[in-house]
Amino acid sequence: MALPPFPAPRTISTNGIQMAVYEQGTGVPVVFSHGFPELAYSWRRQLPAVAVAGFRAIAPDQRGYGKTECPADVTAYDLEHLLGDLAGLLDALSIEKAVFCGHDWGGLIVWSMAQKYPDRVLGVIGVNTPFFPRAPMPPVQMMRAALGPTHYIVHFQEPGDADRRLAKDVRRTLTQLFRKGIKANGLAKQSGGRMQPQINLCALVEGPDVPGVPALNPEEMEIYVEAFTRTGFTGGINWYRNMDRNWEKTAELPQKITVPSLMITAEDDIALPPAFASGMKNFVPDLETHLIKDCGHWTQQEQPEELNRIMVDWLKRRFG
Repeated sequence: MALPPFPAPRTISTNGIQMAVYEQGTGVPVVFSHGFPELAYSWRRQLPAVAVAGFRAIAPDQRGYGKTECPADVTAYDLEHLLGDLAGLLDALSIEKAVFCGHDWGGLIVWSMAQKYPDRVLGVIGVNTPFFPRAPMPPVQMMRAALGPTHYIVHFQEPGDADRRLAKDVRRTLTQLFRKGIKANGLAKQSGGRMQPQINLCALVEGPDVPGVPALNPEEMEIYVEAFTRTGFTGGINWYRNMDRNWEKTAELPQKITVPSLMITAEDDIALPPAFASGMKNFVPDLETHLIKDCGHWTQQEQPEELNRIMVDWLKRRFG
């Protein structure tokens, strides 16, 4: 069955900003939260499938991305603001509760929604990103000590440098990052999936061509190139610059997710390997897990049909 095309956006007011929102279908709402460096458009194959299955599929360009506002203040991208944006989105659309689905950074956001706003969350779908319990110390401080100053999250804390280098050639940046067909290397597997100190996105972008093949076709790539040429990458990088601030401000959040939850891992994701999700059941009692084989980090782009199949099946069983 042919799916309907990805919808045009509308603009809503939420939490003090103007947000672009893409919406399809009717029924139980499912809100999709994208990661870095992505857009609501990253869910272009999921929204139609979920809508056809009988749900109201909603994907915003999140704060700092796409057609949504990009505040100048770094602290405007902390967890309080990002969660407030999604709670405000529900208010603007007259929705009491929704299922939240997130990938990459968006995964961290949707798990946090279930902690901060449990009365607004029907269920959570984590795509590649598991629930991480509170770290024993500020996360950037911990990464700096364990992985050194060149790891990309640590490097992102330096004002301006990554912003400038990633934006110097937007097409090159996105072409280097959006790759598929790369098998998880032995080092990542031998380390039990721990992040590696040599990962630096700027060095990756500026270095030799990344192995594998493009995860986007030329028409899709143009959507991303246009968006990030206009906005730059600072909005998304600012999410990383609030990681220690988020840690300090969320000590009171419960470390249990009590709503029905689905965790979908990708076999060859080196950034968020399946091993990261191995202990989730201790914190997420009502949890179903699935592994997508032959898939790297960009699951929505690499294995959209399998991702849709798993999500729609779970949504119908739990909320249909």
